[in-house]
Amino acid sequence: MTMQRCNTGFKRLPLALLITGLCLSPLMVNAANVPAGVELAQKQEVVRNNGSEPATLDLQKAESSVESNILGDLFVGLVSIDDNGNARPELAESWETKDNKTWIFHLRPGLRWSDGSPITAQDVVYSWRRLIDPKTVSPYESYLGTVHVVNADSIIAGKMPADQLGVKALDAQTVQVELTRPMSYFLQMIAHYSLFPVSQANVEKFGDKWTQPGNLVSSGPFKLNSWTVNERVTAVRNDKYWDNAHTVLTQMTYLPIASGAADVNRYKAGEIDITLTIPEVQFASLKKELGSQVHTNPYLGVYYYAFNNQKPPFNDVRVRQALSLGLDRDIIANKVLGQGQTAAYTITPDNTGGYTFKPSAMAKQTQEQRNEEARKLLAEAGFGPQHPLKFNLLYNTSESHQHIAIAASSMWKKNLGVTAVLQNQEWKTMLDTMHQGNYDVVRYAWIADYNEPSTFLNTFRSDNSENTPKFSNAEYDKVLDDALAATSKDQVEKDYQKAEDILSSQAPIVPLYHYVSAKLVKPFIGGFDNHDPQGRVYAKDLYVIKH
Repeated sequence: MTMQRCNTGFKRLPLALLITGLCLSPLMVNAANVPAGVELAQKQEVVRNNGSEPATLDLQKAESSVESNILGDLFVGLVSIDDNGNARPELAESWETKDNKTWIFHLRPGLRWSDGSPITAQDVVYSWRRLIDPKTVSPYESYLGTVHVVNADSIIAGKMPADQLGVKALDAQTVQVELTRPMSYFLQMIAHYSLFPVSQANVEKFGDKWTQPGNLVSSGPFKLNSWTVNERVTAVRNDKYWDNAHTVLTQMTYLPIASGAADVNRYKAGEIDITLTIPEVQFASLKKELGSQVHTNPYLGVYYYAFNNQKPPFNDVRVRQALSLGLDRDIIANKVLGQGQTAAYTITPDNTGGYTFKPSAMAKQTQEQRNEEARKLLAEAGFGPQHPLKFNLLYNTSESHQHIAIAASSMWKKNLGVTAVLQNQEWKTMLDTMHQGNYDVVRYAWIADYNEPSTFLNTFRSDNSENTPKFSNAEYDKVLDDALAATSKDQVEKDYQKAEDILSSQAPIVPLYHYVSAKLVKPFIGGFDNHDPQGRVYAKDLYVIKH
């Protein structure tokens, strides 16, 4: 998931365990857990800054945390993931498999959409088909291919219609999913929002307008109340949600404030309860001033600059390598940001799914050694003082992105004599520009969709619909196929390391840093836990303490 992009820790299971089968019985899902003796406020409403205007509230068309922060409160999937990385029942109360290839999910009886209509197995089937249908133009179109659902690859390639996808409703409350091979992290993958069901009747009735207030029906703890473009989105408690009894908040408001300074000012003024982040220039002073209201924790995300690999001169690996070498990641992570972010010399953050990879060779070089190598590469590619390289660097409007872009352009100029012209666009506009390929270099990011290295590495497969730089490398694709077929963690780790090495040598992107979540949270907000490896905050976990 991008960005702003958008499960918790789980273990890759040995093949011997996979083929023994699995059956889960109903369990309690996460919900607001109010400690004994805590007195609740009469008004149970929370305001959080979401950073940008959402591009859509369509589950199958969303692609970033701007959208998923809202969608995760409005909708739920067959399963969700607990704090220990284990799958827990959500719409499905139980499931089983005998061979880890054919999965049967049993929906809870009496499930209802927010308008009172029944949630059925056919809604699940319809939504999964809708995701992969080329007519939907989903940024996650290739996701079911990554999950290895039967016929997904053929549908993505246009060789089969979407109704041939290996998912079907056995009856109104039973869903069957067929995979082409065992997937040890299948349950974690289907907890992704793109596979949350939508109401088939609702979408077919309203068409593209189904996400508007008054039209949208939801399955989660909240339902859409209002959406004022560039001002706010509000969601109110959904009394039809199956676990409504364990929800405390009555309203959640999401603001699209891009300015970090404005975010903090409105927090101090009492207009915001949870900020999107904390501006780098204010971090130290706010930590001193507000103490325990500052919450920081690493989470699974990588911030990077993507080259347009199909456009000269960025189709020349020497140019890409040179620009990668010319950026001092340590200065960006420790000086420009300085909130605990770590310099990225791999795509995959450390300890993703229990794996840690060897960093690229440049990690052992001094910056001057990198600069010297970079200048040689640029000269070989035909660039130098007499023919300087100049290009546009695109980023979405944000003070933080601007600070990083200014630092990067300064480094490129000082270290390599390269000119990067800075361009900024609003989030939705930048996505359109990027998807149309109308850029040289663009700021992007990937936040884990699930806690396993493939969530990062698969993004750069030749056929992945989220392959922003349009990188294509047959050896890279094969290494990831080998990892999927491997039967031991050691072999998987070796294959993933090869994939990281290829990305390092081919440099389709420049990974800059691995993320940390830094937020201001009012002391009267209960249930906030900043330890989710994907940085997620769910409204159903929160409550307001009397203050």
